[in-house]
Amino acid sequence: MVWTPRVTVASVIEREGRFLLVEEEDNGRRVFNQPAGHLEEGESLLAACIRETLEETGRRLTPEAVVGVYRWQHPASGLTFIRVAVTGSVSEPLPGHALDADILATHWLEPRVLADDPACQRSPLVLRCIEDYLAGRRYPLGLLVEV
Repeated sequence: MVWTPRVTVASVIEREGRFLLVEEEDNGRRVFNQPAGHLEEGESLLAACIRETLEETGRRLTPEAVVGVYRWQHPASGLTFIRVAVTGSVSEPLPGHALDADILATHWLEPRVLADDPACQRSPLVLRCIEDYLAGRRYPLGLLVEV
């Protein structure tokens, strides 16, 4: 088998000290994650962030900066994930927009909710992206080059 990392994107959205998170089920557990998902064939990283945010929250994302690029290996499956996290602003929910079937709800949560209960996170990347955002890590969107 050929080793192939999974490329994912995530949107780190903050308002008044709270972060936009989605609640979803993962292997029988209810967990929190940023609006996030897999890059699709032929899609740019920014287009993937915008699409995933809309699909999972019903809100339009306006990307403003890159928060970070992360590598994480899932301890149970051994799969490697490369996550590109961006930050920006979002619209209010669009009327009549249905969320992905996998999304149970959206929440604006303080980071301490995740820090106090690491098991509620889809992966350690969720809190790490928020911590990097809070540390002021912002890189120009031009870092994400399409050739």
